Amino acid sequence: MLIKLAWRNLWRQKRRTLLTAFALALALFLSLFMRSMQEGSYEHNIDNSARFSTGLSQLQSPEYATTESIEDLLPGDDDFIAPAKALPHISYALPRIESFLLASSEERSKGVLVYGVRPQLESDYSGIDDKLVAGRYLTPGAKEVLLGQGLAEYLKLGVGDELVLYGQGYHGQTAAGVYPIAGILHFPLAQLDNQLVYMPLSAAQGLFSTGEQVTSWVLHSDNLDEVAPLTERLSALYGDRVKVRDWQSLAPEMAQQIALDRAGGLFMICLLYLIVGFALFGTILMMTLERRREFGVMLATGMARLTLLRLVMIESLLIAALGTALGLGVSSVVIGYFYYHPISLTGETAKMMLEMGWEPVMPMKVSLALVRNQVFIILSLMAFCLCYPLWRTQHLVVVAALKGGDDDQG
Repeated sequence: MLIKLAWRNLWRQKRRTLLTAFALALALFLSLFMRSMQEGSYEHNIDNSARFSTGLSQLQSPEYATTESIEDLLPGDDDFIAPAKALPHISYALPRIESFLLASSEERSKGVLVYGVRPQLESDYSGIDDKLVAGRYLTPGAKEVLLGQGLAEYLKLGVGDELVLYGQGYHGQTAAGVYPIAGILHFPLAQLDNQLVYMPLSAAQGLFSTGEQVTSWVLHSDNLDEVAPLTERLSALYGDRVKVRDWQSLAPEMAQQIALDRAGGLFMICLLYLIVGFALFGTILMMTLERRREFGVMLATGMARLTLLRLVMIESLLIAALGTALGLGVSSVVIGYFYYHPISLTGETAKMMLEMGWEPVMPMKVSLALVRNQVFIILSLMAFCLCYPLWRTQHLVVVAALKGGDDDQG
């Protein structure tokens, strides 16, 4: 009965009801859109950066984290990594040799980061063969290299030319070799494009004289939220003989950038909620005060105060449900569209993001947790705004309300 009465009361003032519901819907849509874009962008850049550099987690020698020396290695055989690959949510496990060397051409030289990889496994993981702009992909077991386009242009080298690599190998041996360039890669991130050299793992092990050992095992999870629990499980699995590092430890600059950007976004959403909260409070208070005579009549004819409070609460709940449904409906359409058609940034904004090391696209994240959190905040905001109007209704002076005066004059 109360629900039916509350529903009819809402549509006595259609404009006020719809405005309040639209305010809630707008707040929910804006907050969901902002959070989906933020978190989607973070996940995309973390995943993209991880696939072409650190992975989401790495197994390293305990000393390698501080020395990054070719002297601190791990076994590169499948028996070593089998326990990790058996864990749930581990989607990829790749052996790598990573080390810095001096790369030279006839005219120039530059310090580069050399990745020794298993070609087919690396292609399946990062899709690196799709980045080829010239030449062909690596052949397993061959002694050849792929260069980033920026690095190739700096060294003035092309497909078929030879690249000289020189540096320190395992146990102080000299790592030196001349390798034909099989192909040129183009990365959207300049810091990768200007310094990466890929070569087959066997060729890298021969260059650095590491035998079957590797500098790290790169692990990837099918869910970014599973990285933290996986890090704990891997640490327990391998003990002190292996150092397990997550992407935040491997790429602290990116982690700090994301933390700062996320804090800024949350601040903007708090401002949005504050503005919407004041608007809601004013609307609900007005809705309550202008009905004082109506409430006075209802109380004078025998309605209990508790029943009147329940009626007002049900009306507010129905408005909140209407606003939430509208907000979710609009959000699902808009976010769903941009989920399949991510926004690509251009111009100065794109350059700025590339300088930050991020790809200039803004994909959306579709997450039940994001929806649940924002709906909870909207409903909490509604409940908070309802406190004072309910208190006024509870302390309504019937005689004063019937006369149209203030409660203080009763």
